[in-house]
Amino acid sequence: MLAVIQNEFGGPEVLEAVEIDRPEPRGGEVLIRVHASGVNPVDVAVRSGAYPLLGEPSFGVGWDVSGVVEVAGPGARFRVGDEVFGMPFFPRAATGYAEYVVAPSRQVARKPATIDHVQAAALPLAGLTAWQGLVDAARVGEGDRVLITRAAGGVGHLAVQIAKARGAHVIALAGAPRHEFVRGLGADEVIDYRETDFAEVVRDVDVVFDSTSQGRRSLGVLRQGGTLVSIMEHGDRQLAAEVEAAGRRFAGVSVEPDYASLEAIAALVDAGRIRPHLDATFPLVEAGRAHELVGSGRTKGKVVLTVA
Repeated sequence: MLAVIQNEFGGPEVLEAVEIDRPEPRGGEVLIRVHASGVNPVDVAVRSGAYPLLGEPSFGVGWDVSGVVEVAGPGARFRVGDEVFGMPFFPRAATGYAEYVVAPSRQVARKPATIDHVQAAALPLAGLTAWQGLVDAARVGEGDRVLITRAAGGVGHLAVQIAKARGAHVIALAGAPRHEFVRGLGADEVIDYRETDFAEVVRDVDVVFDSTSQGRRSLGVLRQGGTLVSIMEHGDRQLAAEVEAAGRRFAGVSVEPDYASLEAIAALVDAGRIRPHLDATFPLVEAGRAHELVGSGRTKGKVVLTVA
């Protein structure tokens, strides 16, 4: 089968499309014939060596997949032909940029019926990050005031929609060229972070969902007892202590596979409450170009690889 691997850390050029043996599922696992694979900033960081999550190369990056079950191992909860999507094995290697991927069947869910595989591949890692931060950690509900940083990004644009689906009042941070896009997602207020210091104008929010390592600057906008959800500084114990000392709650989120949350996200998609936005698509063999775009930090929504 064709898969994208790297034999060294470096720029996008280290990604190579090569023929490797097709994996075989074990008990409780499924072999997925991949139709599309999402590209995330963590993929870029792992590839470059900035975030050596997988140790030393050789390995294949990529986790987001959407496709069709080709083989179901004994005890797997899907059948051959089922359409599924998910983020298997994270933070271990899944080699998601490939024609076939093996996954534990409890780490994937049925693909939303109302979108295609390319759109579905944009959802797992970003959607689970937003869901696990806003719903599992912060328990966002009706009437909560939620501040979301980098609201036009891959995680952020889904976080806005999830918070709105939960009945929250959403304050979004985004550059001026992205304001119309973010309002279209449902944001109630949009602040241009380049022109306005959000820490000076926002007050009394219940939840800050931060994906920009600005946790300390967010403390003043949180009400007493409010929650700071951090996906970049989730392991920062000093920050956690400062947040708690200030009378707020710290929730560091490191995303993990979870089929129940994927099912909840899929239900919102099929109900018309969430739609992933695709900034660009590339064929599998052009994974390097996809990494260039994601690494630029200028994407709106998600970038996806299509697999023939």
